[in-house]
Amino acid sequence: MLDQIKGLHHVTSMAKDARQNNDFFTHKLGLRRVKKTVNFDAPDVYHLYYADEVGTPGTVMTYFPFPNIGKGRPGTGEVGTTIYSVPQGTLGYWEKRFAEQGVTGLKREALFGENRLVFDGPDGDSFALVEVREDKRLPWLKGGVPGDDAIHGFHSVSLRLKDAGATEELLKFMGYEEVDTAGNVKRLAVKDGNGADFVDIETLPGVPYADLGAGSVHHVAFAVENRAKQLEVRRALMDTGYQVTPVIDRDYFWAIYFRTPGGVLFEVATNEPGFNRDEDTAHLGEALKLPSQHAHLRPWLEQHLQPLGD
Repeated sequence: MLDQIKGLHHVTSMAKDARQNNDFFTHKLGLRRVKKTVNFDAPDVYHLYYADEVGTPGTVMTYFPFPNIGKGRPGTGEVGTTIYSVPQGTLGYWEKRFAEQGVTGLKREALFGENRLVFDGPDGDSFALVEVREDKRLPWLKGGVPGDDAIHGFHSVSLRLKDAGATEELLKFMGYEEVDTAGNVKRLAVKDGNGADFVDIETLPGVPYADLGAGSVHHVAFAVENRAKQLEVRRALMDTGYQVTPVIDRDYFWAIYFRTPGGVLFEVATNEPGFNRDEDTAHLGEALKLPSQHAHLRPWLEQHLQPLGD
């Protein structure tokens, strides 16, 4: 069993409208946009990152907004819900805030003894807020949400799978342990994590596979401290039979990817070097930052990328 993985690093999803996406995460959720860059493989499309003040691993939601993308179809083989941690007793604040701002899909529920508020993202993405008693991570305090109510980072992701068995075994190999079960949902947790410590597996054998589109999670990334730890994980996964990509430089972290037995794309990302490698912490996410291979496209991109409206 591996011990290098320390919880979630980031979740990356698909969107249709960049400006609407930016408004939702920075104004409705009160998160900080910590990076405005472009998709490495499709540089005419933004890659937007929303997180706490510095983009701490375990707080980072990222998006590819493709203007012509169709709507995703929820199903199995994907991350179903992305769950954020908020302080105890704050769901009332968030329910009122969301209702006033036109956020849809609001529903209170309880799972594993935790109170949660489910809500929709701008493309029908599935999100929830969970009340957590002692989350010591510091929230972003300049997003228009009072500090006592603000989001601290991720709590968990929920995987929707036809058959949980092989993916559960993979997660246990990655250092997760089963901690609870409720109906068809099983919760796994990593020890000594970064606060974003849980993965829930929802087994839905009769549900069709998902179709990727706007509102779909593209992949979920797990955090390791550095490149050496990442290489240890890569070697162990390959020795177990997984097809793992070479290490890819994503400017703000190094990444490896592999497909899970249940169909979900997993990434393992380093905590280094971080989002302040190319701009000062005080000004994260303000300027358009381009990977070196796409720097020559700046004049065209600055004319053609949709203004975010900040």
